[in-house]
Amino acid sequence: MASIPGESRQVLVVTGTDRDSSTSAAALYERSTTGWKLTAGPWAARNALRGWTSDHRIGDLRSPIGVYTLTDAGGLLPDPGSHLPYNQSSGFHLTGHGYEGEPLAGSFDYVVAINYNRKPGTTPLDWTRPWGADKGGGIWVHVDHGGPTQGCVSISRTHMRQLLKALDPALVPVIIMGDAASLAQ
Repeated sequence: MASIPGESRQVLVVTGTDRDSSTSAAALYERSTTGWKLTAGPWAARNALRGWTSDHRIGDLRSPIGVYTLTDAGGLLPDPGSHLPYNQSSGFHLTGHGYEGEPLAGSFDYVVAINYNRKPGTTPLDWTRPWGADKGGGIWVHVDHGGPTQGCVSISRTHMRQLLKALDPALVPVIIMGDAASLAQ
């Protein structure tokens, strides 16, 4: 919590069960004059196939540990009422199968870009990588497809819609993400 920027009053906390696990829980909090209050969740969530890392690299199949701003959203489907800038595009169309044979179609119906190695204020589809291509990118919160991700966080479609409607740029939302032991340090 000490890593949350002072101006942030909304935080999505994604806590993995352990360093090498692809299962997590997500909960949304808002800061008031009396402290942090749970406003949504906890929800079942998934992260990368191999768990978490403090040094994410493209293709490592681990989700990056850290605190990142949430400034932009989008998806294949129309905006469900997001307060974040929302980019509807056919570029979010996804096919194929995940690591457990599950279909990936619909996973990018709704996304929130996690500002890990990306340029805030752009569509989630912008592939600008300020830290270089080897540090990966394209890390999003998106619709769960029933299996682990490549590096993203996924939650159910219902919870994704709820999150999009709840995130408020005026509250400077951030995500805190990682395994429980790393987040406790």
